[in-house]
Amino acid sequence: MKKKFDVMEETILVLTLALMVALIFGQVVGRYVFSSAPSWTEEMARYIHIFQVWIGASYAVKKRQHIRIESFIELFKGTARKVIETVALIIWFLLALFLAVFGTQLVLASLQNGQVTPAMQLPMWIPFIAIPLGGGGMALRLLQQMVTIWRNSDDSPSGEVRV
Repeated sequence: MKKKFDVMEETILVLTLALMVALIFGQVVGRYVFSSAPSWTEEMARYIHIFQVWIGASYAVKKRQHIRIESFIELFKGTARKVIETVALIIWFLLALFLAVFGTQLVLASLQNGQVTPAMQLPMWIPFIAIPLGGGGMALRLLQQMVTIWRNSDDSPSGEVRV
């Protein structure tokens, strides 16, 4: 299951990047060569980018590539370091859980309101669903990191999470 989730994240990120580049290229060609471009391509590229950001945030947690200041944590070794890292991950986990819960509420409210996107007339809950997906993915990855920190006997958990 875990490997499928990893592959799914990577595949979605690569395919959406290719699609977004094709859409923007088509928009530029249409605008400068034909003096007319469909408005939906710009909106679609924007929503694809939003999904990339949220899914990429989860993927970056897996790879431990989020920005963090390591100078303070490097002062500690052993259990003290694990405790400090765990506290930081719990705070981050609570933020990710907040995003997942309130993002879900936003999706449900948008579903009830019937709000649609301007150009494509898509239900607005479709772009909004990226928020709970990203928050939930980050929360899952942060739990995996906590497990990894306490399973490892060394003092410096680095690289991607292996559970």
